[in-house]
Amino acid sequence: MRLFLAVSLAKLVRFAARLRGGGSAFPGLVLLRLVPDVLRRSLESLPSGVIFVTGSNGKSTTTAMLVGILRAHGMRVFSNPAGGNLPQGLASALVGGLSLRGVLAADIAVLEVDEAYGTQIAQRITPGWVVFTNIQVDQLNRFGEPEAVFAMLEKLAGYATTGVLVNGSDPNTAALGATLAARGVRVEHMDVSPEATASADHGLLAAPLYFDDIGELPGDPSASVTAVAGPQVDLAVGDATATVAMPHSGLHYAVDAALAVAMASHVAPDFSLPRAADALAHSSPVYGRGEVIHYRGRDISLTMMKNLPSLQANLDAFATPLERVWIAVDDGTPDPSWIFDVDTRAIGSVSIISGSKAAQWALLLEYRGIDYGEVVEDTRAAMGAFVGTADESSGMLHAIVNYEQMMLIRRIAGYKELEGAS
Repeated sequence: MRLFLAVSLAKLVRFAARLRGGGSAFPGLVLLRLVPDVLRRSLESLPSGVIFVTGSNGKSTTTAMLVGILRAHGMRVFSNPAGGNLPQGLASALVGGLSLRGVLAADIAVLEVDEAYGTQIAQRITPGWVVFTNIQVDQLNRFGEPEAVFAMLEKLAGYATTGVLVNGSDPNTAALGATLAARGVRVEHMDVSPEATASADHGLLAAPLYFDDIGELPGDPSASVTAVAGPQVDLAVGDATATVAMPHSGLHYAVDAALAVAMASHVAPDFSLPRAADALAHSSPVYGRGEVIHYRGRDISLTMMKNLPSLQANLDAFATPLERVWIAVDDGTPDPSWIFDVDTRAIGSVSIISGSKAAQWALLLEYRGIDYGEVVEDTRAAMGAFVGTADESSGMLHAIVNYEQMMLIRRIAGYKELEGAS
């Protein structure tokens, strides 16, 4: 009865949050307050267990791709598609999936997990597998140096009851995998060929910590990226190969796809690479990561600038310099000084700069000799000006945004849900 009442109240709060504009973690907070162990009770009994996906970058996309591949293999998958990767966000996603009687109709859970909260979440839900995407230079205000993230993820790995999957092409997650394997942990990995790595101007954007000799990853890779040409990616699993026409270009998408394929090969029943490739080809972009929104009759592609490597990877994926660009950044990026390390050759000109950090971007563009138009701090006014100054023949408009501005822009455009999150 207590669970029934808690779920009912949380669903009511969720409904009210949707009317207000969606994206709230408050339903999850309500559920956790009333039933503190609801995550464990709902998820650990799933037949195929729980998978965590974490790391500096690529968590959301890898999670979404893995979910799509597993569903293509007939599995019922619970996930947190709105990107709520803290305990309250996971609980909010659970509010949408639970019946009023507290039953979750799923075979497996695939959860994006924030690297700083991984161990805290693992104390609430025990993962069978943990997937580590990479350890790169991240938000300095949160993590400082990559060494801090390495220590967090090494601790999280200790909660995995089956094993871990690491990105073998990232020197830090490869070192993490080798360290764990030496302790007897089951470690699987994927890799990227030198030819595929060379497809991006700045490669894999690694931040190697240069450990002493700690050995190598055991066994053969579970999946490999053998070539990348624009949106076309060649993948291999054992002797099987497939060429995938991905919805978006970029080496980073290829790496995320290989991680998803590698993990699925260990948990999907009767895993089929052609079936996985088809799921990847029909996948949709995660919100804010190349997602296209519609506003006043125009298409706007959203590109997130979470940190230096994520922005650089996204810029590297553009074949020609962008000419219709809106940059929107606010205090959600407390210290944007890292933008001065970004190679901005993919930006031809900027139409509008907005947000409380607009001055920093204006200074960078001035220093780099990149033409820019108005500086409009208010997001709604900037959005109207951006679409108003572009004629219909100008094609796709591009917005480079931080997370907080992305959420606001989607709300202004009428997108109350995040990528169809239930």
